[in-house]
Amino acid sequence: MAEIASRLEAVEREPVEPPEGRRRAAVLMPLFVRDGALRVLLTRRTDTVEHHRGQISFPGGVEEEDDDSPWATAMRETEEELGIAPGDVHLLGALTPLVTVTDFFVEPFVGAIPYPHVLRPAEAEIAEVIDVPIAALLDPKALERRMLPGRDEPTLFYRYGAHVIWGATARMLKELLDALQ
Repeated sequence: MAEIASRLEAVEREPVEPPEGRRRAAVLMPLFVRDGALRVLLTRRTDTVEHHRGQISFPGGVEEEDDDSPWATAMRETEEELGIAPGDVHLLGALTPLVTVTDFFVEPFVGAIPYPHVLRPAEAEIAEVIDVPIAALLDPKALERRMLPGRDEPTLFYRYGAHVIWGATARMLKELLDALQ
């Protein structure tokens, strides 16, 4: 995990300020090692949540008034969604903030969690917890780029088994995977 933190720190990013009118949000990209393999934890959202129904995402959500930082937002949301306490997460670094097509300004954080860890998915928000080996995402056959109507650049799609990871989650994954290679 120390090497991952070092690689994330070495990535040059220009500071990004939240554009006017965008809702601030933060996510955690939880990493852990199982059987000697680096893995990332994702969630599939229920079909009843307000935003991004049924999509695969990282734990996280909208900033609340009591959150004193984007990191605090990511930690609060991760605990609410998966039952991972902030004290169980070791911050490894941050990735480039991005604006989603649904007008969220999202700040992604990468953190290590212990394995094994007892997860308590929030039934109202999380339909499924998905444990993905990083090696599977690094396979060139896992990534597809497609032009979608109304977009100026290709949309990324990662495939893992029956799961399709796309949109902002795929963009965050791509930046993480690039840093790890």
